[in-house]
Amino acid sequence: MIALARLLLLGTLLLLQAGCAIWGNDDWREPEVHLVKVETVKARLLEQEFVLHLRIDNPNDSRLFIRNVGYAVWLNDLLLVEDETSVWRSVGGHARRTFKITARTNLWKQLKPLAKLLKSEQQLHYRLQGELATGLLIHRDLHLSRSGEIMPGDFIPE
Repeated sequence: MIALARLLLLGTLLLLQAGCAIWGNDDWREPEVHLVKVETVKARLLEQEFVLHLRIDNPNDSRLFIRNVGYAVWLNDLLLVEDETSVWRSVGGHARRTFKITARTNLWKQLKPLAKLLKSEQQLHYRLQGELATGLLIHRDLHLSRSGEIMPGDFIPE
């Protein structure tokens, strides 16, 4: 029984060492994370639901495992949504994969400041920040940061 435990421990240590050697490789390049599309599913007074389409470009030889995605969306300085979700996806070596994340918001608390922003004649600054937790044994975090300007009149029906 002790010999089996030692063998199991040795096998685990060798596997971890091989994993460290792969991730410690100088040829590893940071995968790219892109926000491809934001799709509105429902927009009710108390709850809004969106689908974020994320594309991962993996320039490495090895498969990339994605376990978790945390993200936050701001409009000017107003935090609209902050959430974390488990995704468990993988992207093959030298491959690209798009996957979807559901984002739910409740803008009831921010209704007055949001209405004021949307009535504005000035462009609004939006910002999406996220972090993707990757790996199974050896973990790396990928960062997503996108920002831009939108015109508030584009979202108010005539």
